[in-house]
Amino acid sequence: MLDGPLLARWLAAAFALTLLLAALRPSAAYFGLTGSEPLTILPLTLEPEAVAQAHYKACDRLKLERKQRRMCRRDPGVAETLVEAVSMSALECQYQFRFERWNCTLEGRYRASLLKRGFKETAFLYAISSAGLTHALAKACSAGRMERCTCDEAPDLENREAWQWGGCGDNLKYSSKFVKEFLGRRSSKDLRARVDFHNNLVGVKVIKAGVETTCKCHGVSGSCTVRTCWRQLAPFHEVGKRLKHKYETALKVGSTTNEATGEAGAISAPRGRAAGPGGGDPLPRTPELVHLDDSPSFCVAGRFSPGTAGRRCHREKNCESICCGRGHNTQSRVVTRPCQCQVRWCCYVECRQCTQREEVYTCKG
Repeated sequence: MLDGPLLARWLAAAFALTLLLAALRPSAAYFGLTGSEPLTILPLTLEPEAVAQAHYKACDRLKLERKQRRMCRRDPGVAETLVEAVSMSALECQYQFRFERWNCTLEGRYRASLLKRGFKETAFLYAISSAGLTHALAKACSAGRMERCTCDEAPDLENREAWQWGGCGDNLKYSSKFVKEFLGRRSSKDLRARVDFHNNLVGVKVIKAGVETTCKCHGVSGSCTVRTCWRQLAPFHEVGKRLKHKYETALKVGSTTNEATGEAGAISAPRGRAAGPGGGDPLPRTPELVHLDDSPSFCVAGRFSPGTAGRRCHREKNCESICCGRGHNTQSRVVTRPCQCQVRWCCYVECRQCTQREEVYTCKG
Protein backbone atom coordinates (compact mmCIF):
# COMPACT_ATOMS: atom_id res chain seq x y z
CA MET A 1 0.00 0.00 0.00
CA LEU A 2 1.31 3.42 -0.86
CA ASP A 3 0.98 4.90 2.63
CA GLY A 4 1.66 8.49 3.65
CA PRO A 5 5.32 8.09 4.69
CA LEU A 6 6.05 6.09 1.54
CA LEU A 7 4.46 8.70 -0.70
CA ALA A 8 6.48 11.35 1.14
CA ARG A 9 9.72 9.42 0.58
CA TRP A 10 8.82 9.04 -3.11
CA LEU A 11 8.52 12.77 -3.55
CA ALA A 12 11.68 13.46 -1.57
CA ALA A 13 13.78 10.93 -3.54
CA ALA A 14 12.60 11.94 -7.02
CA PHE A 15 15.24 14.58 -7.72
CA ALA A 16 18.20 12.60 -6.44
CA LEU A 17 17.16 9.49 -8.32
CA THR A 18 16.61 11.44 -11.52
CA LEU A 19 20.25 12.53 -11.37
CA LEU A 20 21.35 8.95 -10.79
CA LEU A 21 19.37 7.63 -13.74
CA ALA A 22 20.69 10.38 -15.97
CA ALA A 23 24.18 9.30 -15.06
CA LEU A 24 23.38 5.75 -16.13
CA ARG A 25 22.60 6.95 -19.66
CA PRO A 26 25.26 9.57 -20.42
CA SER A 27 25.34 11.35 -23.76
CA ALA A 28 27.34 14.06 -25.45
CA ALA A 29 24.37 16.40 -25.22
CA TYR A 30 24.09 15.81 -21.48
CA PHE A 31 27.77 16.41 -20.78
CA GLY A 32 28.13 19.27 -23.29
CA LEU A 33 31.38 17.82 -24.62
CA THR A 34 33.93 20.15 -26.16
CA GLY A 35 36.59 17.58 -27.08
CA SER A 36 39.03 18.58 -24.34
CA GLU A 37 37.47 16.64 -21.46
CA PRO A 38 39.41 13.84 -19.73
CA LEU A 39 38.51 10.40 -21.02
CA THR A 40 37.16 9.33 -17.64
CA ILE A 41 33.89 11.25 -18.14
CA LEU A 42 33.20 10.09 -21.69
CA PRO A 43 30.18 7.79 -22.17
CA LEU A 44 31.14 4.15 -21.75
CA THR A 45 29.30 0.93 -22.59
CA LEU A 46 28.33 -0.74 -19.34
CA GLU A 47 28.41 -4.51 -18.87
CA PRO A 48 24.99 -6.16 -18.26
CA GLU A 49 25.98 -6.95 -14.67
CA ALA A 50 26.87 -3.30 -14.03
CA VAL A 51 23.58 -2.14 -15.54
CA ALA A 52 21.66 -4.59 -13.34
CA GLN A 53 23.48 -3.47 -10.20
CA ALA A 54 22.84 0.18 -11.01
CA HIS A 55 19.15 -0.59 -11.56
CA TYR A 56 18.93 -2.40 -8.21
CA LYS A 57 20.51 0.59 -6.48
CA ALA A 58 18.00 2.89 -8.18
CA CYS A 59 15.13 0.76 -6.83
CA ASP A 60 16.70 0.65 -3.35
CA ARG A 61 16.98 4.44 -3.23
CA LEU A 62 13.21 4.69 -3.55
CA LYS A 63 12.94 2.92 -0.16
CA LEU A 64 9.97 0.84 -1.28
CA GLU A 65 8.30 -1.94 0.66
CA ARG A 66 9.62 -5.46 0.05
CA LYS A 67 7.00 -6.43 -2.56
CA GLN A 68 7.30 -3.09 -4.34
CA ARG A 69 11.09 -3.30 -4.41
CA ARG A 70 10.84 -6.79 -5.92
CA MET A 71 8.48 -5.51 -8.62
CA CYS A 72 10.82 -2.61 -9.31
CA ARG A 73 13.90 -4.82 -9.59
CA ARG A 74 12.39 -7.30 -12.03
CA ASP A 75 12.14 -4.72 -14.82
CA PRO A 76 14.97 -2.22 -15.50
CA GLY A 77 12.47 0.32 -16.80
CA VAL A 78 10.40 0.59 -13.63
CA ALA A 79 12.66 2.75 -11.42
CA GLU A 80 13.00 5.48 -14.02
CA THR A 81 9.25 5.40 -14.67
CA LEU A 82 8.49 5.68 -10.95
CA VAL A 83 10.59 8.83 -10.70
CA GLU A 84 8.96 10.26 -13.82
CA ALA A 85 5.52 9.54 -12.37
CA VAL A 86 6.29 11.23 -9.04
CA SER A 87 7.70 14.32 -10.75
CA MET A 88 4.81 14.53 -13.23
CA SER A 89 2.20 14.12 -10.49
CA ALA A 90 3.79 16.76 -8.24
CA LEU A 91 4.04 19.30 -11.06
CA GLU A 92 0.43 18.69 -12.11
CA CYS A 93 -0.75 19.08 -8.52
CA GLN A 94 1.05 22.42 -8.25
CA TYR A 95 -0.43 23.56 -11.57
CA GLN A 96 -4.01 22.66 -10.61
CA PHE A 97 -3.77 24.42 -7.22
CA ARG A 98 -1.69 27.43 -8.28
CA PHE A 99 -4.54 29.88 -7.59
CA GLU A 100 -5.68 28.41 -4.26
CA ARG A 101 -4.72 28.75 -0.60
CA TRP A 102 -3.16 25.30 -0.60
CA ASN A 103 -0.92 25.38 -3.66
CA CYS A 104 0.23 21.76 -3.32
CA THR A 105 3.02 22.63 -0.90
CA LEU A 106 5.10 19.45 -0.69
CA GLU A 107 8.21 20.57 1.17
CA GLY A 108 9.49 18.87 4.30
CA ARG A 109 7.26 18.84 7.34
CA TYR A 110 4.21 20.18 5.52
CA ARG A 111 4.11 17.14 3.25
CA ALA A 112 4.61 14.65 6.07
CA SER A 113 1.93 16.24 8.27
CA LEU A 114 -0.58 16.44 5.43
CA LEU A 115 -0.21 12.80 4.46
CA LYS A 116 -0.94 11.69 8.02
CA ARG A 117 -4.45 13.15 7.80
CA GLY A 118 -7.47 12.28 5.70
CA PHE A 119 -8.09 15.69 4.10
CA LYS A 120 -9.48 16.35 0.64
CA GLU A 121 -5.98 17.45 -0.30
CA THR A 122 -4.59 14.08 0.80
CA ALA A 123 -7.24 12.32 -1.30
CA PHE A 124 -6.14 14.32 -4.33
CA LEU A 125 -2.47 13.45 -3.72
CA TYR A 126 -3.24 9.72 -3.65
CA ALA A 127 -5.37 9.94 -6.80
CA ILE A 128 -2.92 12.08 -8.79
CA SER A 129 -0.02 9.82 -7.72
CA SER A 130 -1.70 6.58 -8.84
CA ALA A 131 -2.89 8.29 -12.03
CA GLY A 132 0.64 9.53 -12.74
CA LEU A 133 2.11 6.06 -12.26
CA THR A 134 -0.55 4.46 -14.48
CA HIS A 135 -0.05 7.08 -17.18
CA ALA A 136 3.76 6.94 -17.08
CA LEU A 137 3.88 3.14 -17.21
CA ALA A 138 1.46 2.91 -20.15
CA LYS A 139 3.52 5.47 -22.06
CA ALA A 140 6.81 3.77 -21.14
CA CYS A 141 5.51 0.47 -22.54
CA SER A 142 4.56 1.99 -25.90
CA ALA A 143 7.86 3.91 -26.03
CA GLY A 144 9.87 0.70 -25.64
CA ARG A 145 11.41 1.70 -22.29
CA MET A 146 10.15 -1.39 -20.44
CA GLU A 147 11.29 -4.99 -20.86
CA ARG A 148 8.13 -6.74 -19.65
CA CYS A 149 5.61 -4.90 -21.80
CA THR A 150 5.27 -3.34 -25.23
CA CYS A 151 2.52 -1.72 -27.32
CA ASP A 152 -1.09 -2.29 -26.35
CA GLU A 153 -2.78 -5.32 -27.85
CA ALA A 154 -5.76 -4.81 -30.15
CA PRO A 155 -8.96 -4.31 -28.15
CA ASP A 156 -12.39 -5.49 -29.24
CA LEU A 157 -13.27 -2.90 -31.87
CA GLU A 158 -16.48 -2.75 -33.85
CA ASN A 159 -16.36 -3.74 -37.52
CA ARG A 160 -13.05 -5.51 -37.10
CA GLU A 161 -13.01 -6.58 -40.75
CA ALA A 162 -12.75 -2.89 -41.71
CA TRP A 163 -10.23 -2.03 -39.02
CA GLN A 164 -6.57 -2.85 -39.01
CA TRP A 165 -4.77 -2.52 -35.71
CA GLY A 166 -1.63 -0.47 -36.16
CA GLY A 167 0.51 2.21 -34.63
CA CYS A 168 1.66 1.65 -31.06
CA GLY A 169 -1.05 2.05 -28.46
CA ASP A 170 -0.43 3.02 -24.83
CA ASN A 171 -0.51 -0.19 -22.80
CA LEU A 172 -3.13 0.69 -20.20
CA LYS A 173 -3.94 -2.97 -19.55
CA TYR A 174 -0.42 -3.67 -18.30
CA SER A 175 0.00 -0.41 -16.40
CA SER A 176 -3.31 -0.57 -14.52
CA LYS A 177 -2.65 -4.19 -13.51
CA PHE A 178 0.86 -3.28 -12.37
CA VAL A 179 -0.33 -0.27 -10.34
CA LYS A 180 -3.06 -2.22 -8.53
CA GLU A 181 -0.56 -4.92 -7.57
CA PHE A 182 2.11 -2.36 -6.70
CA LEU A 183 -0.16 -0.32 -4.41
CA GLY A 184 -1.84 -3.39 -2.92
CA ARG A 185 -4.71 -3.53 -0.45
CA ARG A 186 -4.58 -3.71 3.33
CA SER A 187 -7.03 -5.18 5.79
CA SER A 188 -10.60 -3.95 5.44
CA LYS A 189 -10.49 -3.14 9.17
CA ASP A 190 -7.98 -0.37 8.49
CA LEU A 191 -10.35 2.50 7.75
CA ARG A 192 -7.75 4.97 6.52
CA ALA A 193 -6.15 2.34 4.28
CA ARG A 194 -9.52 1.58 2.67
CA VAL A 195 -10.11 5.24 1.93
CA ASP A 196 -6.60 5.69 0.53
CA PHE A 197 -6.97 2.60 -1.64
CA HIS A 198 -10.30 3.88 -2.94
CA ASN A 199 -8.71 7.21 -3.90
CA ASN A 200 -5.83 5.35 -5.59
CA LEU A 201 -8.39 3.53 -7.73
CA VAL A 202 -10.10 6.80 -8.61
CA GLY A 203 -6.85 7.95 -10.21
CA VAL A 204 -6.64 4.76 -12.28
CA LYS A 205 -10.29 5.01 -13.33
CA VAL A 206 -9.88 8.60 -14.51
CA ILE A 207 -6.98 7.46 -16.71
CA LYS A 208 -9.14 4.69 -18.17
CA ALA A 209 -12.03 7.07 -18.81
CA GLY A 210 -9.78 9.31 -20.92
CA VAL A 211 -8.59 6.65 -23.39
CA GLU A 212 -9.29 7.56 -27.01
CA THR A 213 -8.97 5.56 -30.22
CA THR A 214 -6.90 7.33 -32.87
CA CYS A 215 -7.21 6.20 -36.49
CA LYS A 216 -5.64 6.88 -39.87
CA CYS A 217 -7.35 6.06 -43.15
CA HIS A 218 -5.83 3.96 -45.94
CA GLY A 219 -7.36 3.51 -49.38
CA VAL A 220 -7.61 4.87 -52.88
CA SER A 221 -8.34 8.61 -52.92
CA GLY A 222 -8.78 8.60 -49.18
CA SER A 223 -11.68 6.14 -49.33
CA CYS A 224 -10.81 4.82 -45.88
CA THR A 225 -11.50 1.20 -46.83
CA VAL A 226 -9.02 0.23 -44.11
CA ARG A 227 -8.21 2.16 -41.00
CA THR A 228 -5.13 1.81 -38.85
CA CYS A 229 -6.07 2.48 -35.24
CA TRP A 230 -4.48 2.56 -31.82
CA ARG A 231 -5.41 3.68 -28.30
CA GLN A 232 -3.94 6.77 -26.70
CA LEU A 233 -4.21 8.16 -23.19
CA ALA A 234 -5.49 11.67 -22.65
CA PRO A 235 -2.81 14.33 -21.93
CA PHE A 236 -1.97 14.33 -18.24
CA HIS A 237 -3.18 17.93 -17.91
CA GLU A 238 -6.66 16.65 -18.77
CA VAL A 239 -6.33 13.98 -16.10
CA GLY A 240 -5.29 16.61 -13.57
CA LYS A 241 -8.24 18.80 -14.51
CA ARG A 242 -10.72 15.95 -14.00
CA LEU A 243 -9.21 15.01 -10.65
CA LYS A 244 -9.30 18.65 -9.56
CA HIS A 245 -13.04 18.68 -10.28
CA LYS A 246 -13.43 15.51 -8.21
CA TYR A 247 -11.47 17.19 -5.39
CA GLU A 248 -13.98 20.05 -5.41
CA THR A 249 -16.90 17.60 -5.15
CA ALA A 250 -15.20 15.10 -2.80
CA LEU A 251 -17.42 13.25 -0.34
CA LYS A 252 -16.78 13.14 3.37
CA VAL A 253 -17.25 9.72 4.93
CA GLY A 254 -17.12 8.57 8.52
CA SER A 255 -16.89 5.29 10.38
CA THR A 256 -19.18 3.28 12.57
CA THR A 257 -17.65 2.08 15.84
CA ASN A 258 -18.27 -1.22 17.61
CA GLU A 259 -19.26 -0.14 21.13
CA ALA A 260 -18.06 -3.44 22.61
CA THR A 261 -14.56 -3.40 21.12
CA GLY A 262 -14.10 0.25 20.20
CA GLU A 263 -12.83 -0.79 16.76
CA ALA A 264 -13.81 1.03 13.60
CA GLY A 265 -16.21 -0.92 11.43
CA ALA A 266 -17.85 -0.14 8.13
CA ILE A 267 -17.46 3.25 6.56
CA SER A 268 -20.66 5.19 7.01
CA ALA A 269 -22.43 6.64 4.01
CA PRO A 270 -21.61 10.16 2.82
CA ARG A 271 -24.14 12.78 3.84
CA GLY A 272 -27.30 12.42 1.79
CA ARG A 273 -26.51 8.86 0.69
CA ALA A 274 -27.95 5.62 1.91
CA ALA A 275 -25.90 2.58 2.82
CA GLY A 276 -25.64 -0.23 0.31
CA PRO A 277 -28.06 -3.19 0.21
CA GLY A 278 -27.94 -5.19 3.40
CA GLY A 279 -25.97 -2.49 5.17
CA GLY A 280 -22.87 -3.10 3.06
CA ASP A 281 -19.95 -0.77 2.55
CA PRO A 282 -21.41 2.51 1.20
CA LEU A 283 -18.17 3.83 -0.34
CA PRO A 284 -19.26 5.25 -3.69
CA ARG A 285 -18.73 2.84 -6.55
CA THR A 286 -18.48 5.72 -8.98
CA PRO A 287 -15.01 7.28 -9.16
CA GLU A 288 -15.52 9.98 -6.52
CA LEU A 289 -12.80 11.10 -4.12
CA VAL A 290 -13.58 10.55 -0.46
CA HIS A 291 -12.02 12.00 2.70
CA LEU A 292 -12.32 11.59 6.46
CA ASP A 293 -11.29 14.97 7.92
CA ASP A 294 -12.24 18.58 7.28
CA SER A 295 -9.40 20.55 5.74
CA PRO A 296 -7.71 23.42 7.59
CA SER A 297 -7.99 26.92 6.15
CA PHE A 298 -4.29 27.04 5.07
CA CYS A 299 -4.45 30.81 5.77
CA VAL A 300 -1.73 30.98 8.40
CA ALA A 301 1.53 29.09 8.80
CA GLY A 302 1.10 25.79 10.60
CA ARG A 303 1.76 22.08 10.35
CA PHE A 304 0.17 21.69 6.95
CA SER A 305 1.33 24.72 4.96
CA PRO A 306 3.40 27.91 5.23
CA GLY A 307 0.22 30.00 5.03
CA THR A 308 -0.59 32.62 2.42
CA ALA A 309 1.29 35.67 3.75
CA GLY A 310 3.39 37.08 0.93
CA ARG A 311 1.70 34.89 -1.70
CA ARG A 312 1.19 36.54 -5.07
CA CYS A 313 -2.43 36.84 -6.15
CA HIS A 314 -4.55 38.20 -9.00
CA ARG A 315 -6.61 41.17 -7.86
CA GLU A 316 -9.72 40.44 -9.88
CA LYS A 317 -9.50 36.67 -9.54
CA ASN A 318 -8.41 35.35 -6.17
CA CYS A 319 -6.83 37.97 -3.86
CA GLU A 320 -9.86 38.04 -1.57
CA SER A 321 -9.86 34.26 -1.19
CA ILE A 322 -6.13 33.60 -0.98
CA CYS A 323 -5.41 36.49 1.36
CA CYS A 324 -8.18 35.30 3.73
CA GLY A 325 -9.62 38.80 4.11
CA ARG A 326 -6.32 40.30 5.32
CA GLY A 327 -5.96 42.46 2.21
CA HIS A 328 -3.05 42.69 -0.20
CA ASN A 329 -0.10 44.91 -0.99
CA THR A 330 0.39 46.48 -4.42
CA GLN A 331 3.80 46.98 -5.97
CA SER A 332 4.52 48.60 -9.32
CA ARG A 333 7.49 47.43 -11.39
CA VAL A 334 8.89 47.76 -14.89
CA VAL A 335 9.39 44.57 -16.93
CA THR A 336 10.88 43.91 -20.36
CA ARG A 337 9.50 41.12 -22.50
CA PRO A 338 9.80 39.95 -26.14
CA CYS A 339 7.03 41.40 -28.32
CA GLN A 340 5.96 41.89 -31.94
CA CYS A 341 7.60 38.61 -32.90
CA GLN A 342 7.83 37.55 -36.56
CA VAL A 343 9.01 34.36 -38.23
CA ARG A 344 11.94 35.00 -40.58
CA TRP A 345 13.05 32.83 -43.47
CA CYS A 346 14.73 30.53 -42.63
CA CYS A 347 14.23 29.55 -39.74
CA TYR A 348 14.14 31.77 -36.70
CA VAL A 349 11.85 34.14 -34.81
CA GLU A 350 12.75 37.81 -34.53
CA CYS A 351 11.29 39.84 -31.66
CA ARG A 352 11.48 43.35 -30.32
CA GLN A 353 11.93 44.06 -26.63
CA CYS A 354 9.01 45.94 -25.13
CA THR A 355 9.05 47.61 -21.74
CA GLN A 356 5.91 48.04 -19.70
CA ARG A 357 4.84 48.75 -16.15
CA GLU A 358 2.85 46.15 -14.26
CA GLU A 359 1.38 45.82 -10.79
CA VAL A 360 2.13 42.90 -8.51
CA TYR A 361 -0.28 41.96 -5.71
CA THR A 362 0.82 40.02 -2.63
CA CYS A 363 -1.12 38.97 0.45
CA LYS A 364 -0.57 40.86 3.69
CA GLY A 365 0.70 38.97 6.70
